[in-house]
Amino acid sequence: MKKVQTGFVIEFYSNACLVRTKDGDIPCIAIKNIVVGDVVKINIVQDSKETKGLILSREPRKSALQKKEGLKSKTIAANITHVGILVTQEPKTAHEFIDKWILTSILSGIKPFIINNKIDLKPDEAYISKLNIYKKLDISIFEISAKNNTNISQVKEYLEEKCVVFVGNSGAGKSTLTNCLTGRDIKTNMLSNNQGVHTTSISTLYEIKNNIKIIDSPGMRDLPITGWKNNEIIRGFVELQRLAEKCKFNDCNHINNDGCAIVNALDNGEINKSRYNNFIKFRDAEENE
Repeated sequence: MKKVQTGFVIEFYSNACLVRTKDGDIPCIAIKNIVVGDVVKINIVQDSKETKGLILSREPRKSALQKKEGLKSKTIAANITHVGILVTQEPKTAHEFIDKWILTSILSGIKPFIINNKIDLKPDEAYISKLNIYKKLDISIFEISAKNNTNISQVKEYLEEKCVVFVGNSGAGKSTLTNCLTGRDIKTNMLSNNQGVHTTSISTLYEIKNNIKIIDSPGMRDLPITGWKNNEIIRGFVELQRLAEKCKFNDCNHINNDGCAIVNALDNGEINKSRYNNFIKFRDAEENE
């Protein structure tokens, strides 16, 4: 076994982590600024009892999901390629939740897609209308029932060679979907830290066939829209971003300025009102931070 190896963090705890290398999974002492999904270089230390690792460095991240805590931002997971947004009729998924995660994903350099879960339940007209809004955008949508294992193979095929995080309201089926994809019953993981005390896993990365990586982290439950510049918010609303290029003024506020292409499109029913309202809400919230 080589003394210095490169691997990626598959489990993270308050004071320890587990790094997967070509020679196996190595328990390591956690250091600052390391999260699940990070690619790290470790130094292998082997004694008579067990093999341990010391993290030497972290490779640059291709992407990161962050949560703002006060004036600081905390990274939750790294090197994610896709965010799967679970949408359900029951419990009801709000437009704001969907738009927030589309925005957060795009601004984090991550591709969002939508999973319409619980298709075994008969949808009402309002729910169908909600889904149709996003079918008009350049966002992949999958129709599944995680409970009944319906169309799970389509999600697997889409996620080949990718690293995904699933987000959704409580009861939307995130754990059920993860169980379907991994073929295991996801439970709380335990790892002995360097003092010999067992600690509960904060975040976990599951690796399955065809190089599919699934990151499960409690920190993903609710990331606020904070930390972005207000002029970046429109990037999460591609249909509005295209129209903004046609506005009369470069500094158009897209509310009451003359010659606003976005407001004109809204008045003519060419864009969805809930998407527009969320854009204004997210943008103005950033201005007031």
